[in-house]
Amino acid sequence: MSGDVKAALSELNRKVLGKPGVSGTAVGESGGTPCLLVYLSDAGAREGIPGRVAGIPVKVEVTGPFKRY
Repeated sequence: MSGDVKAALSELNRKVLGKPGVSGTAVGESGGTPCLLVYLSDAGAREGIPGRVAGIPVKVEVTGPFKRY
């Protein structure tokens, strides 16, 4: 993972983690290029999620709540 993507993920984390409905973040791939992922517990939590961070696209996935096993 390039430093740019790591830095963008850190920035995204500062912006979205801790907001209601945000379950987590990750680095992914879309069309062969890196993207950032935001996992939401419900679709209503989309407000305030940026479309790009440091030029890297942000994709949103509604997964429902995460459970620890």
